[in-house]
Amino acid sequence: MNALQIADARSLRFAALLVTYLQSVNLPLPNAALRLIQGSLSMTDDQAGWIFTAYLAASAITMPVAQWLAASFGLKRVYQTALGLFVLGLWLGTQADTPLAFVGARLLQGLASGVLAPLSMAIALDTLPAEKRPAFGPKWTALVLFGIVSGPAIGGWIAEHFDWRPMFYLSLPLIAYVFMVVTLLLVEKKAGQRPSFDFFGFGTFTLGMIGLQMLLDRGERLDWFDTPEIWVEAFASALGLYLFVVHVLTARVHYLSKGLFRDRNFMLSTVMFFALGFVLLSTMALTSPMLDEILGYPPDTTGLLTVPRGIALVGAFVLMGRAPAWIDARVFIAMGIALVAYANGLMLGYSPLMDWVPVTVTGFIQGIGLGILMPALSKVAFSTLDPTLRPEATGLFNLMRVYGSTLGVAVVQTFFFNNTQAMHAALASNLTPYRAALPTSLPALEGLNHLVTHQAAFIAVMGQFKILLVAMLVVSPLVLLLRKPVPAI
Repeated sequence: MNALQIADARSLRFAALLVTYLQSVNLPLPNAALRLIQGSLSMTDDQAGWIFTAYLAASAITMPVAQWLAASFGLKRVYQTALGLFVLGLWLGTQADTPLAFVGARLLQGLASGVLAPLSMAIALDTLPAEKRPAFGPKWTALVLFGIVSGPAIGGWIAEHFDWRPMFYLSLPLIAYVFMVVTLLLVEKKAGQRPSFDFFGFGTFTLGMIGLQMLLDRGERLDWFDTPEIWVEAFASALGLYLFVVHVLTARVHYLSKGLFRDRNFMLSTVMFFALGFVLLSTMALTSPMLDEILGYPPDTTGLLTVPRGIALVGAFVLMGRAPAWIDARVFIAMGIALVAYANGLMLGYSPLMDWVPVTVTGFIQGIGLGILMPALSKVAFSTLDPTLRPEATGLFNLMRVYGSTLGVAVVQTFFFNNTQAMHAALASNLTPYRAALPTSLPALEGLNHLVTHQAAFIAVMGQFKILLVAMLVVSPLVLLLRKPVPAI
């Protein structure tokens, strides 16, 4: 390569890494400003959960087909189209004046993000010499994590000092720069013939997971199985997963190779990676609203309180890359699960009277645990796997983290609203003239109801932290079933 080619490769790699950061940072960007968004759009609490699940579920749909789209229609064309759709989603989000319009914009962002993430990595890898590519994966993952953990702080600061809409404008000039670099420097690549893809397997798996997602998202609002929509979503989920399992067991060639399911380390690690995703974003989806809406912290402070968790997570992840090779990775997995579970246990001691210290400490401990757990699970998962299955396994492994996150957010949001109502009814039932001197004026009664609602919401949040603790404890025995990692052949 001459000097000009090296410069062009670096420019492309920087652009691809910039997109990787932008698509990950936009996922949690509204997290610290939910109160402002809800007030501006008259959005109910259960609808606020769709801000995250729409983005995640949409990206989970398009992520598996990104490589097929690039091979079929051209990498450059597909990448430019995804950038355009991402920008459109950002702009529509700033123009939204109803909850449905805003969630639709987030859905479009997620669809584009699912394509941009794997193709950005492919572009970046293509600009590197072959000998440097194996070491690039952890760096790329660290950048994704940095985007996820820095999003609330950036969004909260912008929302507090300006408004919540400008937080989406921040990405527009950066994506315009990337589009220009890609247009000028990226050489179009397209397969000689359209590659095969198991659309039936992919479609049934997606139907099952999205049906389950909609069931969890809409169930509480529609009184569960008292409405036809929930029955339809439950049937779609059950049918999709049933057809997918039958397809895997009977078809010779399908979306997921049977060899993946025969590797014990890979399957157990994937289950634990799903649980990690369940905790990773669900904690954020609970902590920021707790600080912002229940405890009354301003958006910028709410965002800043997530920074220690992010620093610990990314720092531990990077340091794990320097861990001695002779240490059994299963030890790190056990250590990571123990730290995450311990932090979630500490979260059960939160109080409405606490200051910022408990949130910072527990977040920092959990971040260390997650930062240790992620690379250790990746090492064990692929250590005994057939090398020919690694590309397919990588896609499934990362997809399970995404599905874990989207289902985790849906589950905690569902139980949060249900438990809030139950606790409100339980607390209010004790407010009788025989137990306390109740106020009689309307403003005083409204204030009392507001106090009871806050207490009920806080108790409900503690219940959801317990769910996250249980999720880690349930998968912890799987560590004992893992085989000792061996160097991959």
